[in-house]
Amino acid sequence: MVNMTLSIPEDLYKEMMAHSELKWSDVARQAFEKKVKELHWMDEVLKNSKITEEDAEQIGHKVKANMRQRFSK
Repeated sequence: MVNMTLSIPEDLYKEMMAHSELKWSDVARQAFEKKVKELHWMDEVLKNSKITEEDAEQIGHKVKANMRQRFSK
């Protein structure tokens, strides 16, 4: 198994130490595994997609503009 060193904000570290009964390395490993599974799923869903990155950017801008209009009322 490979070791990894992470930097975290001091206030988060203090909160974590308040729950020292947890194995924080296991919590981090589970979070990494979950994210990797999500990325694999996303890759699988998008592998046959015809949408380009530029198309996705345009769609994102339109969605954000519509949300801005909707919530500014």
